[in-house]
Amino acid sequence: MIGAYRTQPWLVWAWLLTRAALLLCVLKVIVVPGPDVTSDVSVIYRGWYEVLRGGTYPLDDVTWQYPPGAALPVLAPGTLPFLDYATAFFALCLLCDAAVLGLLLYAGAGGPGRSARGAWVWTAGVPLLGPTAYARYDLMVTAVAVAALLAGARRPRALGALAAVGALLKLWPALLVVGVRRGRPAWAAWSTAAVTAAALTVLLVAAAPGALAFLAFQRDRGIEIESLGALVFHVARHVGWDGQVLLNYGSVEFLGPHVPLVGALSLGLSALALAWLVLWRVRARRFTASTVCDAAFAAVLLLTVTSRVLSPQYLLWLVGLAAVCLTFRPSRMGPPAMLVLAATAVTLLEFPFFFGHVVASDALGLGLLVARNGLLAAATAVACARLWKAGVRGEAVRGEAGSSRRASPLPRPFP
Repeated sequence: MIGAYRTQPWLVWAWLLTRAALLLCVLKVIVVPGPDVTSDVSVIYRGWYEVLRGGTYPLDDVTWQYPPGAALPVLAPGTLPFLDYATAFFALCLLCDAAVLGLLLYAGAGGPGRSARGAWVWTAGVPLLGPTAYARYDLMVTAVAVAALLAGARRPRALGALAAVGALLKLWPALLVVGVRRGRPAWAAWSTAAVTAAALTVLLVAAAPGALAFLAFQRDRGIEIESLGALVFHVARHVGWDGQVLLNYGSVEFLGPHVPLVGALSLGLSALALAWLVLWRVRARRFTASTVCDAAFAAVLLLTVTSRVLSPQYLLWLVGLAAVCLTFRPSRMGPPAMLVLAATAVTLLEFPFFFGHVVASDALGLGLLVARNGLLAAATAVACARLWKAGVRGEAVRGEAGSSRRASPLPRPFP
């Protein structure tokens, strides 16, 4: 951090001030309007901690919907016994946040082709989500994903291993390997990811019963009220739809007529998104230093907007991936990264500030959801179009035309 202060003093001060504000919010020195976002940590996570500490996964709790590796961040606050559980969790989030900033600054200072833009995106994007950023374990998962992409620029096996670790924490980091260059790099990343995931899964299953119980806990989910598919029911409530809004599987969801149909359509759209990624992978001919992170960003955007669940903390994933993309000057993801930052700011208004209006499906709540989800949909469309143009059509970014046939400089891997 001292070296970063010498080169980017304003960035370091911005990070320190915004993170101090986040800590004051989650510690309730500053009271944020709306629901208490820290209750997930102090009540739900703490309850899981007690169960996991007893040697088993939460077998009878359908709100446990995570891969077996999620036990690690839930148990991690126990390593700070001098703090209460919630405070220890927030402290670990702060450490992960600082680690991401350090990685982005180190990679961004690696010479030509690198930039500090990514560190600025991370510094600005996390506080835009408000206290939710430190009140969920998604920041820890995002830290693993950022490390994976930055290490993978030169070390595909490191990318594969870290992507596997991330996928065992929360499934989405499995998408990080979609854009690895063909040939040996792809084989190294994918084979390492598969072996690492298999080995760790066996260890976690052997360590405690119920490691894979989460697979059966998703079958009866409704449509989470903040997702794109939920907009149908927000509008339908005003024209006689007689479904319900209930706390279900740990989130507020729509349940009732036609919900299973919209859920099936969401799953179908996710399948189409995966098919598009496969098509891009088959057709892509041009891979640069930024292709891995650009493809990961577009892939996670696709699966986020087509999911039947779109919780506020999902924006952390996108902010982290956008930050990695903008660490590379050749990246084409500048515009969708800015759209993600705007969507993150609107998300803070939607949750927790005006969440009651979202639950009520009134004009304010519906307007915020349309704005946030519209920004995410636009970011997805722009990111996918730019990824296709760069990889399949081979179009160079502005300023790169004279070197479009040369490989872009690879970033310096972190030690």
